[in-house]
Amino acid sequence: MSFFSKLKERMFRSSNRIGEGLEALVAEGAEDPKDPPRELPEPAPELPEPSPPELPEPAAPDLPEPTPPELPEPELPMPEDPAPMDRARAAAAPQSAPQAKPGLLGRLFGRAQAEEPRRVLDDAMLESLEELLIQADMGVETAVRVTANIAEGRFGRKISTRELRAALAAEVARIMEPVARPMPIYPQKPQVVLVVGVNGSGKTTTIGKLASQFKAAGKQVVIAAGDTFRAAAVEQLQIWGKRAGVPVLTAPEGSDPASLAFDALTRARAEGADLLMIDTAGRLQNRADLMEELAKIVRVIRKVDPTAPHNTLLVLDATTGQNALTQVEIFRKIADVSGLVMTKLDGTAKGGVLVALADRFGLPIHAIGVGEQIDDLAPFDPEEFARALVGAEA
Repeated sequence: MSFFSKLKERMFRSSNRIGEGLEALVAEGAEDPKDPPRELPEPAPELPEPSPPELPEPAAPDLPEPTPPELPEPELPMPEDPAPMDRARAAAAPQSAPQAKPGLLGRLFGRAQAEEPRRVLDDAMLESLEELLIQADMGVETAVRVTANIAEGRFGRKISTRELRAALAAEVARIMEPVARPMPIYPQKPQVVLVVGVNGSGKTTTIGKLASQFKAAGKQVVIAAGDTFRAAAVEQLQIWGKRAGVPVLTAPEGSDPASLAFDALTRARAEGADLLMIDTAGRLQNRADLMEELAKIVRVIRKVDPTAPHNTLLVLDATTGQNALTQVEIFRKIADVSGLVMTKLDGTAKGGVLVALADRFGLPIHAIGVGEQIDDLAPFDPEEFARALVGAEA
């Protein structure tokens, strides 16, 4: 199964909400040609006009009727064979040109076009479209901008659900195209990748998947289990490390994460590793102490490499909706976020938040996830995402 098929199948909550909403928008004010014609009320019966009184007619005198003289009928010669005359009449008659019948595809396509409900794209329809996009967590500003762009050149014209879905997918893809970039790989060894995010966003799983994919691409990867406060996170990374053949550096539970990051960078440099991926504890953006601890990790690893971290990936949970915007704002201030990874798109109707993030911040979106398996995390493709979001076909 291709990743687009997975994306479309598993983003059913988003695609169903938007796709069904688009159909309802068009059907709400459309006249379906398949509906029977409306019956007009029968006119009231007309009353007969009063007729004038009849007067007796005067009697006419009885006169004998004149009889015309009988004349002999002329005899016309009949042709012996009537067939030549019939053929002459047929040759002289105008011949109508034969009408070509359309092909099977032409008849089917024409019938489908004729039966497709259409609605005039007016102010009421645009307002309903804005509400639909806002409900999908696209945000007010982005929803208004997308709706206005769709209306340009189409306002006042009849539009079908298929055309509206295609227009929306094209507009979403246009917004997402500039931010669809894979994580850059630098010649610096080791390239330090710091992974941050709030509790439960999917950081640990994302690190394991990325490490496995980089290892499969021939890169030497080292993982530092910097979430020293959660034993389950360390165990999960160790499972992914064994699966991918990647070493996982750990520290005793409750130890200083910054100290572990320092030791991991020193060892990765000594071993000539290509990538060092540092996991961090989940942090709530309203906990100043935890955010300061993250800033401490950055300060410490820069003592070894002043250019580190080379990538700071913010992992976002799609189910949080508009709260993801606040997370991006705060983590950019603390950790200088360089790119985004969006997870759990398979469990939400709020996939539109990714469009709002791209429109507002313009940060690169490196990958999206729709499940727990290794191949459920893939590079972000704007056109595939746009089609899956609106429920369109490949």
